[in-house]
Amino acid sequence: MSRRITYLLTVFIALQSALVAQPTLKYVPAAVDNPLKGLVPYSGRDKRDNFPHSMEFNYVPLSDLMTGMNEFRWQPLEELLNDVASRGHQAVIRVWMVYPGRDNGIPEFLAKDGLKITTWLNTNTAPHPPEKVHTPDYDDPRMRMALRNFINAMGKKYDCDPRIGFITAGLLGTWGEWHEYPREDLFASKATQAEVMDTFEDAFKTTRVLLRYPSGKDHWLYASNAERPFGYHDDSFAWATLDTGREEDDWFFMPSLKAAGNAAVEKWKTQPIGGEIRPELWGKIFDDKVKHKQAQDFDRPVKETHATWLMDTGMMEKKQSAKRIANASAAVQKMGYEFHVSTASLTAASAKQEQRAANVRLELRNTGVAPFYYEWPIVIGALDESGQVLKQWPTDWTLTGLLPGDPPRVWQTSVKTDQIPTNAKRLAIRVVNPLKNGLPLRFANSADRQQPDGWFRLGMLP
Repeated sequence: MSRRITYLLTVFIALQSALVAQPTLKYVPAAVDNPLKGLVPYSGRDKRDNFPHSMEFNYVPLSDLMTGMNEFRWQPLEELLNDVASRGHQAVIRVWMVYPGRDNGIPEFLAKDGLKITTWLNTNTAPHPPEKVHTPDYDDPRMRMALRNFINAMGKKYDCDPRIGFITAGLLGTWGEWHEYPREDLFASKATQAEVMDTFEDAFKTTRVLLRYPSGKDHWLYASNAERPFGYHDDSFAWATLDTGREEDDWFFMPSLKAAGNAAVEKWKTQPIGGEIRPELWGKIFDDKVKHKQAQDFDRPVKETHATWLMDTGMMEKKQSAKRIANASAAVQKMGYEFHVSTASLTAASAKQEQRAANVRLELRNTGVAPFYYEWPIVIGALDESGQVLKQWPTDWTLTGLLPGDPPRVWQTSVKTDQIPTNAKRLAIRVVNPLKNGLPLRFANSADRQQPDGWFRLGMLP
């Protein structure tokens, strides 16, 4: 009998004797720096020694990217994306035109063409002092055309780009946050807002775009967006998030979400919720006793909003206390998705020699507060003794759509035994981050199953 046939028979016998019913696998909180979730610092240098994270944020002025009505200069954005990606991270980006204290957001060609620009003192800049801003006439036909052209060009170039995690829509309002408070008279009309959203919807079919404010059909300032395929970002998180019941706080995120209707309330099931922890609370929100009187209990806003990611540069700027790091780590592990493989097994699929196969079966639970929003590939791999991948097989499995509290999702397939390399020691699965050097997605399982490099061990081969 040849060595190959002997090997195949050995594999078959081992798999045939494997247990069909597997005990529930131990749950262990997943990695703090799992991709596309958690705390997000401003980009610019490596901050991983201060706190683990998988994404970085930054702004880019529209004037840096657009030099004519159909002329674009992508180098500044390319430099940002490549810098962030060099650390294995994905970027969260926002393009702005109005920013307190900065003069260079509006494309120069529009200003030279006579676009009306209003300069005024913005007092809504706390905790920083008031600063001058320059607000364009958003409803000018030239401005509207420029916005459409830019969004379309950006979508053609960057939709599906693995370097980008999320895009906040930006462009309109101070900081690109879709408000000119307290000069609301200067903000874009509903018609211009709708035009911007229409263009984003057409231009970005894969990369997720988030809006600042939920709105329904009857909102006095904002065009309706509850039914549109966009997420939301709460940029005063844990400060102005929860419903206080006070009329003066009806602009807070959760009251706004509820006022926009059920489609907005249920948005998290298909679109991501992100944002920024209020700067006054950066880092401090994770103390055992948060001293600021307006701070809201962090866990509750996470649960109610189903937040996936939040900016908090304060946690990353310097080394924090061990207690603050521990509290923040536990909080991040509760954000966004978290997947636990509750059972995993390998069995023999057939007793006939020509049909022998390794039958793979897993049950997966989402133990987080939100789903996973991208269709990342999932592969099966044959690994040798050292963990090196010898061969991979694609699957049609998907993480998307599995909500917290849903019944476990069952994944199963078969790998023909004669396709498994003779020096393979185990089979494993991995979710493939499309960013070449991106951080691996790790399941909420113990180290005997979940490898740091993302491979989840299904079982041993002889």
